Amino acid sequence: MTVPDLLRNTSGVVYPMPDYADPGFGNAAIHALYGYKAPFRLDKPLAAFVASLGTLPLLHQPGEVWEYSEGFDVLGRVIEVVSGQTFDQFLQSRLFAPLHMVDSGFSVPADKLARLVAVPGSPPPSLSDGDIAKPQTFFSGGGGIVSTAPDFLRFCQMLLNDGELDGVRILKPETVRLMTTKSLPPNIHIAGHEIGPTLGTGWGLGFAIRTNPDFSLIAGAVGSFGWQGSWGTYFSVDPAQKLILVMMMQRPQSSENGPFFEAIRRLPYAALKVPEIPVPAVGAPLNAGALVILERERLPENAARTAMSPSEEVSTVMAASKKKA
Repeated sequence: MTVPDLLRNTSGVVYPMPDYADPGFGNAAIHALYGYKAPFRLDKPLAAFVASLGTLPLLHQPGEVWEYSEGFDVLGRVIEVVSGQTFDQFLQSRLFAPLHMVDSGFSVPADKLARLVAVPGSPPPSLSDGDIAKPQTFFSGGGGIVSTAPDFLRFCQMLLNDGELDGVRILKPETVRLMTTKSLPPNIHIAGHEIGPTLGTGWGLGFAIRTNPDFSLIAGAVGSFGWQGSWGTYFSVDPAQKLILVMMMQRPQSSENGPFFEAIRRLPYAALKVPEIPVPAVGAPLNAGALVILERERLPENAARTAMSPSEEVSTVMAASKKKA
């Protein structure tokens, strides 16, 4: 497999959950094997997790099938090896600090804990031994970063600006174009229900991309890109309208988030086209600086089929089970 395969979700690596896969006993068995032989262990470093993945069979031949996967965790380990830094150190020095994303990281310092949004319900087993109030050991390439709406907006604005923000260049314009251009061959098999021609959604290098002007899981014009998180976060970037949508919502993992994703896709664009109607203020003021955890997407199948509408990074997304982007 290649680095592009990992970025495109065509590596043949999968998630333990069969949510993203085609139905079938064979598929389910391989997915279960990933959960048994390579479980997410927050007390172990990323290197140990990726080494355990290396002992498992690929479900697909690299390049032949798109299936959302733990390939992003493998990419995190590739970054560690190439840079000589742990993944959290790399993100801090090469992304968070240059972009002044002051509230983003894998843990929350004591003086910011009061701003942390609680995750409804009990944490999933894969996160039960983790405490983001303490320094972490496992730095996932697929999720688990704590952040805020203003921080994530800066990340999205950098992408909208072709890799630059406030005079600081993070990516070359050519790199952003590669990331946000369809990368899959037209005849590739799509496993699961996250992207595909029937959903008006393709895949670049780390992002879902709108391909159909009439319907898509991604808001905006053709060429808009984004993804969502398993705890209810969503973002999209529309280069044509110069518009960024960020929704920081905290809901139990695998909740029915389809209607909320549908609303964030439609309502902002509707507001641009109709006269403004005054709406009385309701409830307490919103806290834009609330800290939430960014995680990989895990969308229930029924949600994907209803309001349908996945490097890295929005609303109150908290650790989800393993894609553990």
